Amino acid sequence: MTDVLLKLSARDLVHADLASCGWAGSEHHLAGVAEQLERARIGEVDYLAVCSPADIPVAKGGVDYQVREGAGTLWQLAVHPALQSCGIGTFLVEAAELRIRNRGLRRAELSVEESNPRARALYERLGYVAYDRQPDSWQEQTPDGTLRRYETVCTLMRKELA
Repeated sequence: MTDVLLKLSARDLVHADLASCGWAGSEHHLAGVAEQLERARIGEVDYLAVCSPADIPVAKGGVDYQVREGAGTLWQLAVHPALQSCGIGTFLVEAAELRIRNRGLRRAELSVEESNPRARALYERLGYVAYDRQPDSWQEQTPDGTLRRYETVCTLMRKELA
């Protein structure tokens, strides 16, 4: 087996990227991401793309500065399924934390579904600590294109940034 080294970069996600992000979710999800890009334009959030050398997004995620006073809240983090467990999620989280620090904030927060132990293990490896849990829900698109309410329970996690 041969290891492949990917040279990654992080930049702002832009509307033109959405056409190549079908791996990240449904048409409904990507329409929601497009709405978040409008919030990014006015500085309420950062929305990042982690890109391959061809400048094609292989991961994406946001940092919302409006959720908790004094913190950036990471959300909608996703890595292309074929590239998971290759360090790209770590690269994405670290790029998001840099954006938070660059705004003068010293705390990052996120929530992770309790049904996603792999993601939680990543966040714990990166220094995030659970401090609460809460129900969450959102609209999701079904395979036939209709929308339904998805309900889950999330663990809330935080990390003090150096």
